[in-house]
Amino acid sequence: MAKKASRAANSRWRWLIRVLFRRIWFRAALFSLSAVLLALLSAVIAPFIPYDMSAKIGADAVDNILGILASSMLAVTTFSLTAMVSAVSGASSTITPRATQILVADSTAQNALSTFLGAFLFAIVGICALSTGLYGASGRVILFAGTLLVIAIIVVTLLRWIEHLSTFGRVASTIERIEHVTLSAIERSACRVALHSGDPSEPDAGWTICFDGIGYIAHIDVAALEAISRRRDCPIDVLVLPGTFVTPTRPILRTHHAAKESEAEIRAAFTVDRQRNYDHDPRLGLVVLAEIASRALSPAVNDPGTAIAVLTTSTRVMARFLKGAGDRQADNGVGVTLPAIHVHDLLEDIYRPIARDGAGCVEVALRLQKTLGDLAALAPFARGTLVLAGTEALARTQHAMALEIDREHVRAAYRAWATLPSPDEGAR
Repeated sequence: MAKKASRAANSRWRWLIRVLFRRIWFRAALFSLSAVLLALLSAVIAPFIPYDMSAKIGADAVDNILGILASSMLAVTTFSLTAMVSAVSGASSTITPRATQILVADSTAQNALSTFLGAFLFAIVGICALSTGLYGASGRVILFAGTLLVIAIIVVTLLRWIEHLSTFGRVASTIERIEHVTLSAIERSACRVALHSGDPSEPDAGWTICFDGIGYIAHIDVAALEAISRRRDCPIDVLVLPGTFVTPTRPILRTHHAAKESEAEIRAAFTVDRQRNYDHDPRLGLVVLAEIASRALSPAVNDPGTAIAVLTTSTRVMARFLKGAGDRQADNGVGVTLPAIHVHDLLEDIYRPIARDGAGCVEVALRLQKTLGDLAALAPFARGTLVLAGTEALARTQHAMALEIDREHVRAAYRAWATLPSPDEGAR
């Protein structure tokens, strides 16, 4: 029991620590503090440096290097911050505002800004300490060695940052990043995908709990709920998933009255935020991919190639979703069950906006039918749901396309996969 309780306590902390390390201010503060400590460490280690070595390094040599470092790093930091802001602003206006979360949390960009700012503070602290005579002859040796180390780190970081700027904020790179975070969210959340809207695992009766706030579920501490379930010896059925919009009138959990005394503790296992995030909400990745394709298909942009790239990416993401489809049970902890994500909802998230906005573009319509056909081949148990999505997309194209020859091409692409013999939906 103690081990389970410890795991329950650590689950939320692991998520919070992961979120904290993605904050740009935290990483910058951490690098800056490390740089200041490195500069001040020279005075502490000074007594252990031999006198002969100290005499070879003068104060002027270190002071000149630190002066160059301070002036150059301030300019590089300002430039890097400007480049990052421009990339984020450009992505918000030309790709989708929901993609800015990923760009702001980019580790390479944050490491570059943090390194340059830390190097600037290192130089400033070193110059101030030299001016006050804090180091002495021996301390200058440590400061000189630390300066060489900082310069090496700057060179490596600057080279990586220059290479990173060539793709940072670009559409193709952003699509790849969204795919990565979506696949990570699928693995992290261990979500269960169901083929039908009716989930018999949910009980018909019980005592429900509502959250006392309004917002999107950001995190569910399943380990904490598992500990409560074991302690109270009663099953707990979670009714929402990360990304669900909750209000004080929407139940988030169903259990028995035996857990009523733990109501406050149960609510504490749910974290609600003002907006959705990618950590445990893989459906957000699908929504953002669809937004990118829809913006590319708008008359102002008219870029069907980006929509086709999104469809290619969606094949990999949906294949990972459907890999676990049809499983009736999920190993989410003893006594705790989570609701399933329905295949129909996933298809609506990613394919319905593309089918709507790309209905008049024959290239996009053909690619959409081929994508659905590929998924039907990969997941034959979900074929019926995929055929319904393909039929709806076909209806949109037949209404939107002006030329009969284009409509016939799309109909042929639909018949090539949707009319083939298939096993019963739900069979593995």
